[in-house]
Amino acid sequence: MKKIYVFTAIVAAVFFACKSDPFWSPLDYELTQIISNRTQSGTLQEFILPESDDYAGLPNQDPQNPVTALKVELGRMLFFETGLGLEPTYPVSKVSYSCSSCHIPSRGFTAGRFQGIADGAMGFGESGEGRFKNTLYTGDEVDAQGARPLPVINTTFVTNALWAGTFGSFDANEGTEAAWNQDTLVEINFKGLKGLEANNERALIVHRQVVNKAVTDSLGYTAMFDAAFPEIPVDQRYTRQTAAFAIAAYFRTILTNEAPFQHYLKGDKTAMTEQQKKGAVLFFGKAGCVSCHNSPSLNALPHKFFALGVHNLYQSGQEVFRTGPADKRNLGRGGFTGQAEDMHKFKVPQLYNMKDIDFYFHGASKTSLKEVVEYFNNAIPENPDVPSSQLAPQFRPLGLSEQEIDDLVEFLENGLYDPNLARYAPAQTMSGNCFPNNDPVSRSEMGCN
Repeated sequence: MKKIYVFTAIVAAVFFACKSDPFWSPLDYELTQIISNRTQSGTLQEFILPESDDYAGLPNQDPQNPVTALKVELGRMLFFETGLGLEPTYPVSKVSYSCSSCHIPSRGFTAGRFQGIADGAMGFGESGEGRFKNTLYTGDEVDAQGARPLPVINTTFVTNALWAGTFGSFDANEGTEAAWNQDTLVEINFKGLKGLEANNERALIVHRQVVNKAVTDSLGYTAMFDAAFPEIPVDQRYTRQTAAFAIAAYFRTILTNEAPFQHYLKGDKTAMTEQQKKGAVLFFGKAGCVSCHNSPSLNALPHKFFALGVHNLYQSGQEVFRTGPADKRNLGRGGFTGQAEDMHKFKVPQLYNMKDIDFYFHGASKTSLKEVVEYFNNAIPENPDVPSSQLAPQFRPLGLSEQEIDDLVEFLENGLYDPNLARYAPAQTMSGNCFPNNDPVSRSEMGCN
């Protein structure tokens, strides 16, 4: 009986101490409890993102490519380097694009428009929305993405890359080896690499970029490759694969750890507004978002793929390139595996800095986060090509009121918003070229050179 009295006294002391804290409120108590109940440890720690320079603490690293400061710096430079754009369809586009053409920091590391275009496009606008097809190119000649580009933030929590999880030899792709022979790009999976490393090597090929000793010499990167990869023989050191490794190391450090929700999880109860806290309670409670968005980056770990019945990119009503009804990417995971049970299912994405993106779902069919929340709340599929039998069982009406929708949207838009992603971009690249684009229209619009 004495133990019960002691325990009760401790609970009461903690409760009244919290009540006397000027920054504590019943809403804080409710939120911390509901988040803790969604973790295995019973603490808030499981949703805290690592520090960007905690290289050893970054999860899902490839044993062949441990993250180091030298690799990160090289990858950061290469990602924004237009000097690698040496295999365009037409010479006029040479050195005019970079990886960052479709992943702009101020747009949550996405394209700033519904479809990313690298080679074959011109212009930038204010932050990527003004990019347009060069009239020299046909629609099939431009390097355009077949789905809305995923952001490259918080990708240390990505095990298999792209909406279909196509790249990476392990994790979700264990047991899918029969699908790896479908083309020369997917065959990269036979190299035994993690998702970021495999995808980045594939991306440098697809996006018409060149890395070799002559290129690293001419641009001034050879010494950086030497410092980052001293263990790799010189005759193998200056390649797309080592560049892919460096960019993957850099990706793993792009973390939204300055968002208000992150500060809140670390103990600052003033970091979020009352409305953002109410939205977070809904996210982890009534709305059930955390059932799928369950990692520190609020993607799904292990990776999961669901059909939500949304439109594909060619059905968005926008002018799109290199995609259409026959594009196997419309089938999501099924387009990669070929398995009936995977058809129309797409990866659960991370949720930070989404308000900068402006286009949502793989087909860019929604243009605001409120539209996204309303779509989930109503749970009425919009794409007749997706059989109802494939729809996720979690896709059902949520019963949120208008005020609850607004509260949840506020949490998604601003509670999960890191305002300083520019810290991950270099001041300049070794070539001195403009970036993310280096075509004349972009240079003029960006005020560069």
